[in-house]
Amino acid sequence: MKTRVFDLATEYGYTSLRSLARAMGRDVAELSRIRSGKHGITRSFIEGALRAFPDKTLDELFYVDDPASVA
Repeated sequence: MKTRVFDLATEYGYTSLRSLARAMGRDVAELSRIRSGKHGITRSFIEGALRAFPDKTLDELFYVDDPASVA
């Protein structure tokens, strides 16, 4: 699973990872690890993303890069 959260952040006024983390109720270090690919997307990250981007749907925030890998 991949996310568009980091691409949408500036459009929503989140000018730093810290401001995005605050809006999501998550830790900056967690977001940094997810953005760099060192950590997978968790349920709490998804919940935070939906909180920070209330007008976006789950499908607008997340996608599957390789559908064959999700079996």
